[in-house]
Amino acid sequence: MLNEQEQQTLLQVASASVRNGLVYGQPLPVEAKEFPERLAKPGACFVTLEIAGRLRGCIGSLEAWRPLVQDCAENAFAAAFRDFRFPPVAEQELDLLDYQVSVLSEAMPLCFQSEDDLLVQLRPGTDGVVLEHGDRRATFLPSVWESLPEPREFLHHLKQKAGMAPEYWSDAIKAFRYTVDPIRRM
Repeated sequence: MLNEQEQQTLLQVASASVRNGLVYGQPLPVEAKEFPERLAKPGACFVTLEIAGRLRGCIGSLEAWRPLVQDCAENAFAAAFRDFRFPPVAEQELDLLDYQVSVLSEAMPLCFQSEDDLLVQLRPGTDGVVLEHGDRRATFLPSVWESLPEPREFLHHLKQKAGMAPEYWSDAIKAFRYTVDPIRRM
């Protein structure tokens, strides 16, 4: 868990990275060693942008492979300018953006024998879930439970996001759970 100052720093970095992207066309450059230790260590996060409660972009990392503060800057830029579902953020939208940075725990594999077995292990409102099958992979953050509160519906939509049919099942499907430390600025 990050303290209040570290949380505010990540929100400031996310916002500054979007602003930097509008001016320079690239993420905010950050030097990890200039930030508190927990932000300089490898970490994974998703940055979600909303305007008036509607999704405007969301991009993230599932695995910690670079300093958390750099991951935040890169993902904020990508959420604003590279989320294929939306046009790039325009300057007139800057002051309308709400930011959420979701810092992920390490994803832990789930052991299950069937889809029903997997469903009873899911913790609505708590778990972020990664689903893998072959070269297909998708995730839903825990916040998705707000719009898909039933585990079966949640899983069916996650399968669709991964490019599978909602009713599809294979013993080769893998699932992982993680939690997030959500940081939101309106």
